[in-house]
Amino acid sequence: MSPILVRPVREQLEHDRVIRALQQRFRRRFEVALNIGAELTAPIKVGLVTVFPDLVLTTTGRTAKLGGVVEVETSESVNNLEAMAQWAHLGRTKVPFSLYVPAGSVEMARRLCADHQVTVDEIWSYYATGPTQIRFAMVHRASAAKPAAAARRGARTRSASASRPKRARTRTGRASGGSAKRPAAKRKSAPAGRKSPARARSQKRK
Repeated sequence: MSPILVRPVREQLEHDRVIRALQQRFRRRFEVALNIGAELTAPIKVGLVTVFPDLVLTTTGRTAKLGGVVEVETSESVNNLEAMAQWAHLGRTKVPFSLYVPAGSVEMARRLCADHQVTVDEIWSYYATGPTQIRFAMVHRASAAKPAAAARRGARTRSASASRPKRARTRTGRASGGSAKRPAAKRKSAPAGRKSPARARSQKRK
């Protein structure tokens, strides 16, 4: 259970309204269970600890499984105690953890996540634009695509080097495609019984 047990009435109403709005957003892709107010009906286990995220997302289909957890905070609950008691545990789940905070508390949430080494997949800000409307904006997303892209680039490089033909080595140690030394041409010898012109001139001088 969150250490923030009692919020001011105004903030509690805002907190519950944000949860309801997120329920409508996520219900297109997930089965959404809520832990709202005193109604703690959807616990999850993180190691030996039981926590109650504000929204628990379950995949639809034959094999339903945990698809994500969402925590909604107000300006009063963005603090060290909440980060240690809730965020740190939710960040250790094997599913995406999304954190929603008021627009004025974004930098504080970032700093708390960094200080307590909380693994958060997304941080969203929210603010009310009317009596019933709430706007959301993503302010942080974990960069999980970079290692995958680097791995793909490395695989392409290894594949290209493996498919490149290697030059065969000759006896001289040079590649067959290079310029190897040509063997020296043999000097033609005069046929038997016939004197070469140079030898004939030498005999005439004598």
